[in-house]
Amino acid sequence: MDEVKLDITGVVEKDGKKVSHIRFSRGEDYAEGYIPDCVFTKVQGFTNEEVEQLTDYLKANLTDLKKRAAAISPLNAFLGKK
Repeated sequence: MDEVKLDITGVVEKDGKKVSHIRFSRGEDYAEGYIPDCVFTKVQGFTNEEVEQLTDYLKANLTDLKKRAAAISPLNAFLGKK
């Protein structure tokens, strides 16, 4: 797999559950979904095998990804601040 970029949002509430949206991108290809369920909702350009690898990555790194998402302020992210 070529270089893949991961973007993650801060924690938001969806249907009474705390989630963070994630997006893997590689050029024009992308896979969007959310954690902690490690589910992809939109995929373009990634093969089924690659999506399985990305899912495995999310599951293996879920604790760290949740910490990373919790540290992101949604307002600062919206304003482009880190």
